[in-house]
Amino acid sequence: MILKLLGILPRKFQYMAKIKFNNSNAIFFNTLRERVDQYFSDKHIQYTGNYKLYLKTIILLSILVALYVTLVFFTPASGWLSLALCALLGFDMAAIGFNVMHDGAHGSYSSKKWINNMMSYSLNMMGGSSFMWKLKHNVNHHSYTNIEGMDDDIDIRPWIRVHPSQPGHWFHRFQHVYGMLLYGLTYLFWVFMNDFKKYFSRKISDFTPIREMKFSEHFAFWATKIGYVGLFIILPFFFAGVVNTIIGYLVMVFVCGLAIAIVFQLAHVVEDAPFIDTNGESTKIETEWAVHQINTTFNFATRSKVVSWLLGGLNFQVEHHLFPKISHVHYPQLNKIVKQTCKEFNVGYNEFPTVISAIKSHLNHLKIVGNAAY
Repeated sequence: MILKLLGILPRKFQYMAKIKFNNSNAIFFNTLRERVDQYFSDKHIQYTGNYKLYLKTIILLSILVALYVTLVFFTPASGWLSLALCALLGFDMAAIGFNVMHDGAHGSYSSKKWINNMMSYSLNMMGGSSFMWKLKHNVNHHSYTNIEGMDDDIDIRPWIRVHPSQPGHWFHRFQHVYGMLLYGLTYLFWVFMNDFKKYFSRKISDFTPIREMKFSEHFAFWATKIGYVGLFIILPFFFAGVVNTIIGYLVMVFVCGLAIAIVFQLAHVVEDAPFIDTNGESTKIETEWAVHQINTTFNFATRSKVVSWLLGGLNFQVEHHLFPKISHVHYPQLNKIVKQTCKEFNVGYNEFPTVISAIKSHLNHLKIVGNAAY
């Protein structure tokens, strides 16, 4: 019931849920939700984005257009400058994903559905599939956080082993060393392999099939892939040259992939983060859904306005997982309410003070789990 109220698990996806939470007496979340509702009522504001988000959207999209035009049509003579601009373009694309696409896909960007859909399609502009992403992230990740076989957002098997129940290989002993390099390749695999694997296998993850796609969704999927190749590879070939395009493109996707992977891994794949292996069987988790989200989710660098602005509030992962239908521009205020309620109900709250401390914990976790493989 709580998942449907949050807009996470629509009726048409209920058939694939194998995990049940003990929500029979969800006093904690009921109290928290009442307090959050009261906050918005007292302030007379909407749950969705405001002028801050709209201004940020204009800035990030303008940077994307300016960098693309400069690199493709007015390619700088300096190779190093071009590489730096390609790296900046990659990070800007990740920032658009964090700020614009993410809120749009969750329906929190605007109160108007068509605007949310338009913002979510910014992912298609960057080569991904908003249709696939909504299923794997909105449904799987948010409903079944850190549950093996269900949470595809943090699953990088076989190259990265994130918890002991996953199969171990000899190379996992070095995953804390090569992990960051591999993360830089995740965007490339996402666009050219993972989306297609889901599309043809008809499965988002091991135990969650994809519903029947409409003709318009099939069309959007293929138009996205073809358009992306044309815009970011074929067209630059003619204006910037084949070699320059290949090198610049690889730099761009590496930076974009690294930024995206790090942000999502820091929120869930760190020391003391619990993981649940159900072996694909129906399982009842003895905590309510909201407490499970808090147990498996970590905040980081929440006091940094720069980090919060760039990451679209994804450093406030706890608040986002509890209230994904609320725009990230409100997370700093929600953070106070959530912390206070957790304190009253004796629910542990996970948070790293800085990005560096979160990265250290992530790498330590990879080292411990990797060494335990053999």
